[in-house]
Amino acid sequence: MSSWAPGWESFPEPLLEFWTERHLCTLTTPYADGRPHVVPVGVALDLEQRCAWVITGGASVKARQLATPTPVAACQVDGRRWSTLEGTAVVLDDEASLARAVERYAARYRQPRVNPERVAVRIEVDRFLFSRGLA
Repeated sequence: MSSWAPGWESFPEPLLEFWTERHLCTLTTPYADGRPHVVPVGVALDLEQRCAWVITGGASVKARQLATPTPVAACQVDGRRWSTLEGTAVVLDDEASLARAVERYAARYRQPRVNPERVAVRIEVDRFLFSRGLA
């Protein structure tokens, strides 16, 4: 296992490729009692804004848990290749954040369906953990 703290302008190419390929991720957030809440999501890196984005419905458990800045982890696996990003996430519902999150999601996955209840989860990434082959 390796780790890397984002120096966004010198992102390791194999790691960047892995985070731009189409992979389903899991997002782990803590319940109030400390138990982990793990759900499948799409996670999109944003090199320009130096963060990662998730889109979700405003009534979802994860959105409610992230009403205030909260530590999170997002992980993706493809065979022996894996990577986890760790950071602090918060839900945003302003027009600019929503537009940016949807744009980044569409670039990695597909254009999402219209959802008037959508919110954006912005993750300020502290570090990436990853398998040896992504170094």
